[in-house]
Amino acid sequence: MTGTSTAVSRLRAAADGANRWVVLVVLCLSLLLVALDATVLHVAVPAVTEDLRPSAVGLLWIVDAYPLVCASLLILFGTLGDRIGRRRVLLFGYALFGLASALAATAGSPGVLIAARALLGVGGAMIMPATLSILRQVFPDRRERALAIGIWTAVAAVGAATGPVIGGFLVEHYWWGSVFLINIPLMALILPAGRWLLPESRGEDDGPWDVLGALMAAGGVLGVVLGIKRIGGGEGVLNPATLVPLFAGAALLVLFVRRQKRRTHPLIDIAMFSRPAFTTAVGCIVLAMLALVGLELIAVQYLQLVLDLSPLETGLRLLPLTFAAMAAGATGSYTLSRVGPRRMVGWGFVLTAASVLLLTLMGQHDRPVLLTAGFVLLGFGLQSTLFGAYESMLSEAPAERAGGAAAIGETSYQLGAGMGIALLGSVMNAAYAPGLSRLHEEGVPAAAGSAASHSLGEAYQVAGRLGGPMGDLLRNTARHAFVDGLHITLLVSAGLLLLGALAALRLPRVMDCPPAKRACDERTAAVPEQAAPAAAGSAPAGEPRRLPVPDAPARRAALPARREPAEATGSGRSAR
Repeated sequence: MTGTSTAVSRLRAAADGANRWVVLVVLCLSLLLVALDATVLHVAVPAVTEDLRPSAVGLLWIVDAYPLVCASLLILFGTLGDRIGRRRVLLFGYALFGLASALAATAGSPGVLIAARALLGVGGAMIMPATLSILRQVFPDRRERALAIGIWTAVAAVGAATGPVIGGFLVEHYWWGSVFLINIPLMALILPAGRWLLPESRGEDDGPWDVLGALMAAGGVLGVVLGIKRIGGGEGVLNPATLVPLFAGAALLVLFVRRQKRRTHPLIDIAMFSRPAFTTAVGCIVLAMLALVGLELIAVQYLQLVLDLSPLETGLRLLPLTFAAMAAGATGSYTLSRVGPRRMVGWGFVLTAASVLLLTLMGQHDRPVLLTAGFVLLGFGLQSTLFGAYESMLSEAPAERAGGAAAIGETSYQLGAGMGIALLGSVMNAAYAPGLSRLHEEGVPAAAGSAASHSLGEAYQVAGRLGGPMGDLLRNTARHAFVDGLHITLLVSAGLLLLGALAALRLPRVMDCPPAKRACDERTAAVPEQAAPAAAGSAPAGEPRRLPVPDAPARRAALPARREPAEATGSGRSAR
């Protein structure tokens, strides 16, 4: 009983006072590390390969173990936090993330590094949905929550975009293990801070936790993401190594949904998907991440292989995208309250599509002004889309299901990222390979041309082995084929983004309190009782009374005669 009272008092203190902004800082630092770790290893792959000598499959698992494990366990740990406490799960995630980082930094073999990356994925799956569900709990007011989500999504963008910059700097000046060591001092700071500052919160715990359902969801997501990643890696769709996990995962997810519909106390409230705004928001997150990750991957290859920039220079070139995303997050709350979710998400997609079409002007030579303008528009448009989609999704979900809703959002994020690599990567490969098909007519050996058609990086290796005029011909042809394929891929991406803009038409036109939001209902019910005596004699007969809608009912209940514009702070809707 004492523990429950303490948890409740902590939650109220965080929600009612300035402490909630301190809580937001802790949550954002947590997310920053998780997002950064998802991309920081990319530029260290050559150094890892040279030091540990992993096989091709081993290297693939070193890179993919983290996102695969993280994506598959999001629903498990998100719903577990609703039952045993989100703060508790988050703190365990901190500890595991720090230990796994130390193991990864000191790994002496590919197997140890793969295991460490998998443990990092477990820690990340504990941290990501917990941060979002705690944020939902400590910011019950929708307008403040919109601002908090804007900061939260901007931090995620900063972490993902600065990962290659930080990784490139550390690899150039130290060794590849240093990209993991940066997590340890930060986790040593965040763990005690989270222990004392974060409030504990739970959802509905009046029924048993569905362990079998959680495992089915984990296996289903793992199979689907693994299958999608194999397609993105160039393996055929009909390859058994692709088909088996893909169909097994899809079957497990179908069984999981059917099981949740039958259970009295489900892990995920499937009824949330009957709300058009919730389903549309989830779909928009998938489409936005599909575009972002696929485009970033191709942009990195373009900057490094076509423009011949170093990893650090490549990371610096992507910084405008980060700064634009930060600006969109910082202004997102104001924008959302003014234009509403539908226009914010829809126009965010349109702006992103416009930036992608602008980037089709890229060619063989460096055009820094064009690239900077394109990346700024891309970052601002996609961040606006993600902001509006996440805010709509969380606001549509009941507070007691915040962990499950957050897990759905983060799983959509990961699925979109995997689908982006698979889909846009496949389009890129399909558009790139035909450009090299006639090399044998120019005297280039057929085996060399076939190997070069796999990727631009492999084409450069083959050209280096050939040398002389043949090598130069192969290199130049491959560069032109890559740029041509890049243009086609950008056009496909723009089309998908415009489909997202059409999908956004199902979102609400204006911000509004969800019907199930208890605080909003209490304010609505409390105002007529308290204001009726004073307002009865002050409003002319036949005119509707304009009632004050308080930010804090307990504090303003004693001021019934005070007249303010009819603005509901919780809904973000302003009087006209």
